[in-house]
Amino acid sequence: MATAYTPEPAGSGLRATVQRFGGKLAGMVMPNIGAFIAWGLITALFIPTGWLPNEDLAELVDPMIKLLLPVLIGYTGGRMVHGQRGAVVGAVATVGIAVGAEQPMFLGAMIIGPLTAYLLKLFDELVQDRVRTGFEMLVDNFSAGILGAAMAVAGRAVIGPVMGTVSDWAGDAVGWLVEHNLLPLTSLLVEPAKVLFLNNAVNHGVLTPLGVQQATETGKSVLFMIESNPGPGIGVLLAYLFFGPKRLRPSVPAAAIIQFFGGIHEIYFPYVLMKPRMILAAIAGGMTGVAIFAATGAGLVASPSPGSIFAYLAQTPRGAGNWLGVYGGLLASAAVSFGVGAALLGFGRSAEPDGGDDAGGTTASTDDAAKDGETEAGTGDPAAGETTAGTAGERRAGDDGAPGTAPLTDRPTEGTPR
Repeated sequence: MATAYTPEPAGSGLRATVQRFGGKLAGMVMPNIGAFIAWGLITALFIPTGWLPNEDLAELVDPMIKLLLPVLIGYTGGRMVHGQRGAVVGAVATVGIAVGAEQPMFLGAMIIGPLTAYLLKLFDELVQDRVRTGFEMLVDNFSAGILGAAMAVAGRAVIGPVMGTVSDWAGDAVGWLVEHNLLPLTSLLVEPAKVLFLNNAVNHGVLTPLGVQQATETGKSVLFMIESNPGPGIGVLLAYLFFGPKRLRPSVPAAAIIQFFGGIHEIYFPYVLMKPRMILAAIAGGMTGVAIFAATGAGLVASPSPGSIFAYLAQTPRGAGNWLGVYGGLLASAAVSFGVGAALLGFGRSAEPDGGDDAGGTTASTDDAAKDGETEAGTGDPAAGETTAGTAGERRAGDDGAPGTAPLTDRPTEGTPR
């Protein structure tokens, strides 16, 4: 499916297939980016560590991230597959995996929403010409209700636990790398896990507990900065701002402000999902930052929550060397992520022109016409040349108002009234 945000890639190779898959994932998220921004603003403002802490308004954060946003994604995914009916059953099925989940089920919503809509589409095609007149609404409503309820139960019993297991595996893998002092390599797992919205499971489930233990012994820990570093995210967003698709650029500044200053990293994940190769930029930036943090012995005194530059300023211990290591690594990770992302985006060469397809179509038509003219002129067939010249002469005569010979297709044939 192509949208204003995700134009359909051309070609049939592996690269185009991956781009189409990423475009479909992003197509489920990008139409709901306004809801992500609303949640990001509420989170940045009203959580206990926010700019305007408010206990009552902070209660909006968990229901929005754990229920509203997954349901919107499931609804949009279902609509992509089977229109409004698919959207409804996709939303119903998504509730089954979202309710009671410990982490946001965005990935599960991207699976169960389109899957439920596809099953309903198959059913509709099966009974399309078999429903008696007058029973169409009854069959439509009950088929959607029964299938939606069944998939919600299946999601609660099967898909939800599977997604939880995937989160546990990601956390265990990161923990193994940390225990074996392979800190820069953690970005190979952390950055993809973040884009799949498993960032909270990795950070708060693995890195923060280990970081707290380390901080009690040394007064600081580098583990607090592996997942929370805002550098890779702002680098990716800046690459999109300068070199991304032109129709997408207006949405980037607001996302960058929320990500870097508000610390809501989820805001940039859809931009990576839209072009999956951009995960390489995030990984490169993350590895650069972690390597500098480890080489300089930098660390934070506590987990920066949310992962904002202001939270970093508040949690950075005193000491010029520590400040140089923390913010040098942060800036380097942003620069590397921006550079790699810009290269992956072709430095803007792949951004569609303002003229769109019309300009390309006009050029192609002109080229085709030129080729046809060259073919006719270069055939060397006298008869073809005479026919072409005669037709052109007839048209010129008609255009000048002088008597000319009518085109052959306009002459009456035998037995046809004049």
